[in-house]
Amino acid sequence: MIERYIEKFINYLKVEKNSSEHTITNYLVDLKVFGEFLGDKDISSVDHLTLRRFLADMRARNYAKRTVARKLASLRTFFKFLFREGLIKTNPATAVMTPKLDKHLPNILDVDKVAKLLEAPSEKTLAGLRDRAMFETLYSTGARVSELVGLDQDDVDFISGVVKLFGKGRKERIVPIGEPALKAIKRYIDNRIGVKVKDRNAIFLNKAGGRLTDRSVRRILDKYIRLSSIVMKVSPHSLRHSFATHLLDRGADLRSVQELLGHMNLSTTQIYTHVSTERLKAVYDKAHPRA
Repeated sequence: MIERYIEKFINYLKVEKNSSEHTITNYLVDLKVFGEFLGDKDISSVDHLTLRRFLADMRARNYAKRTVARKLASLRTFFKFLFREGLIKTNPATAVMTPKLDKHLPNILDVDKVAKLLEAPSEKTLAGLRDRAMFETLYSTGARVSELVGLDQDDVDFISGVVKLFGKGRKERIVPIGEPALKAIKRYIDNRIGVKVKDRNAIFLNKAGGRLTDRSVRRILDKYIRLSSIVMKVSPHSLRHSFATHLLDRGADLRSVQELLGHMNLSTTQIYTHVSTERLKAVYDKAHPRA
């Protein structure tokens, strides 16, 4: 049965890898689907053909290519762990190719739409002050929504103008944060005096005084997208995409943007070069004798 192996793997993620709850939950979901496919078969019976049948089964059930690829990535990490620990004799995942994915360019808000969104929350209410501070922070730092809701007051250095973010795998990085975002955060925190607070360390709180969740931020953003009459699909990650693209448009180098985003591989950051055409046009117009 696969359950005891999954338990060992999850314990490894928690104790040795210090993985986030979000990461652990994703692995559990993916491995549970594979466990259901495997049924009562022993883990030692799994070979590369078993994994290929599993992928074929998911495709037959109309799973998206990206979902199939993610589940295969989870299985690769799982079997690599089992093999390294001597729990299986061979690693079946090494002989399975990752399905080719369609490239999707991220949704990007132009500068005017970003400004419209940032100015949408009313600063006459505490909720409005919070929402303005959230959006300013997302756009100013390029933070993931999980990094935003995890922010504590001690993570923001108002004097130096930097913020400490904890990314995937609890990896820490220090990034600059602009003056408008710092002022928005300070206004929100200063206006919280006298309000019931459950989590005194957290910056962004819900109505009950507890830390906001990823889902809450998405729901709040949806509200302001409607109020702003922005006709496009926008998520908190769209502000991260816009952050990266606008930096490249204004001459930032790819390596610096990679560091700011917390990407492990430069190839992950390179997708933004496909949408950063304004910078290329400017360079062309300036440099080409027949532009």
